Amino acid sequence: MGKFCVSLTAAKDNPDKATVGFVVANAALGSGQDTLVFLSIEGVHLSQKGFADSIHEEGFAPLKDLMASFASSGGKIYVCSPCFKKRKLDENNLVEGAVIVGGAKLVEFLAGGSPCISY
Repeated sequence: MGKFCVSLTAAKDNPDKATVGFVVANAALGSGQDTLVFLSIEGVHLSQKGFADSIHEEGFAPLKDLMASFASSGGKIYVCSPCFKKRKLDENNLVEGAVIVGGAKLVEFLAGGSPCISY
């Protein structure tokens, strides 16, 4: 099994990017890739239960459904610790599959030669 990373910096500030990021992540997971979504900058808001509920771009499944499918299929969601702390979010309110990590965990995942696409 190969690896694939989607780096996502957007949430409600750019719902198109947030949605397409999870569409691609689900496609990678469905193709048998060990898939990671790395949430940073404004993207860390997506780590909070209920935040994605109102995001639904035309032509795509609702973001909350894309995220739930990703997590229930074994996808990993890493949340940038400094970005999370800066925004004073609640670590007791994380969505399924989300883990708060430092940059070293992302580097560890990518060091094996994983491609990474950014939104």
